[in-house]
Formats: sequence, C-alpha cells, structure tokens
Amino acid sequence: MSAPILLARDGGLARITFNRPASLNAMDFSMGTRWRDIAVEVAGDASIGAVILDAAGPAFCAGGDVIAMGGSGAGGSAVTEMAGVIHEGIRALVECSTPVVAAVQGAVAGGGLGLMLTADYIVASDAARFVSRYANIGLTPDLGVSTLLPAAIGQRRALQLLLQDRTLGAAEALDWGLVAEVVPAAELAARAEAVARFWLDGATAAFGQAKRLVRTGAGRPFADNLADEAVTIGARFDTDESKLRVAAFAAASRTKSAPKENP
Repeated sequence: MSAPILLARDGGLARITFNRPASLNAMDFSMGTRWRDIAVEVAGDASIGAVILDAAGPAFCAGGDVIAMGGSGAGGSAVTEMAGVIHEGIRALVECSTPVVAAVQGAVAGGGLGLMLTADYIVASDAARFVSRYANIGLTPDLGVSTLLPAAIGQRRALQLLLQDRTLGAAEALDWGLVAEVVPAAELAARAEAVARFWLDGATAAFGQAKRLVRTGAGRPFADNLADEAVTIGARFDTDESKLRVAAFAAASRTKSAPKENP
C-alpha cells in the first residue's frame, strides 16, 4: 500500500506529494501524522534549499477526510488531537528558513487551503478552484486557515470565502492574491520546478532567510522584527557568497558608469 504522502529528494530539492488521489488527497489520521513527520524532517534538514509541495490525481487537497473520521467513530477530542499534529507540520514549514513552492491543480477545499498556504509561492493550474465549505458541514476553519488565509488575501476577502458558499476560479484567485501565478495544466509541474530551481541556483540561503523574516514577522513586535533584520543582514554580509555577489555587483556598476570613449 502506497504511503499517503511521498517524500523525494534531488540534491537540495525536496518534493512532498499528497498521495491519496482516490480521496482527493483529503487528510485522514494516518495522512496527518505522515504530514507532520515529513514536514518536520524537511524543515530541519539544512541540506534542503527548496521544497515543492504537490499532489497526485485530479485535486490538490479536499481538506480533512470527514467521511473517514466520522466512520471511524472518532469524537471531537480525537479530531482536536489530530488537528494539533497536522498543525505541527504546518508550523515547521511556515517558520523554517526553506522556501516552499506549491503546484496546485483541481480542487482545494477547507483545510486544503491552509496546507496550500504553507507554501511561500503558489503556482496554480488554470483549472484550479478554491472553496471553503467548512460551514456547509457545520465545522470551523482549521489547519491554519483562519490565520494564513487573511494574511494572504485580507480579512474581508477571507470572510467572503468562509461565510459564503463561494468558489474561486484560478483567475479570480490570482486577482485576489491567493496564488502567485496561473499556468496551463500541462505546464504546472515544470513551472513549479523552475521556481524551486531559481532558489537553488541563486543565493539559496538569502532567499530562505528572507522567507523566514516575512513569515515570522507578523506575530512579533515591530522592534523584534527590526532587530532580527539587522542581525540577519549582518550575518549574511559576512558570508563568502555575499562578498562575491557584492563584489560582482560593484564591478558591474563601475562598468556601467564608466565614461564611454568617442569612436
């Protein structure tokens, strides 16, 4: 039986793939534990410079598998416990210094929105669609949706999505700022990998620290953020990579500003 979430590595690139396509990648208890374990592992691995989050099958993630949970006889305390486990994985990826790109196809519903928003950059298929549907079954947001969704699109738009039976198509999701890019379905995987390779081929650690500063800044006092910025840029300035890049930038600037000789 295949694992509900797959982890593959290619050098500094890690790929996390939701792998319950027959259930639209909805999370049951087993998948939730697997998510936490993989997310914590990837976030703590300094050799990984970029992460792709994608999914097998026609949908990215339909949220929690409430049918399986209801059929198991689990009560609210078990659901709370499992939400806490999944949240550990979400925190690990959001707060780490490794940038994450999501490749999103098909439906993204309920908690799937929160899992998608653990990514720092989201590329969506032109066939993707985004819904809440929590209230349709008498439930409330989980998996970071109440925080990550308004952070991405603003409080008022988040409430529109959560308090109405509304579906966003890919174009509207792009307009709202929920996703960064929309591409044809056939180009989705390649574009997401190109984003990840851009991070790996560039100043990888600087990209990661920029992600960390932005992601952790919202929950701290402004003074703490400024202090973190000052320490982080100072540490980066002393790295060999930064010294080489600054020197190259300075040389290029001198070349551009040098007076040109008349022919």
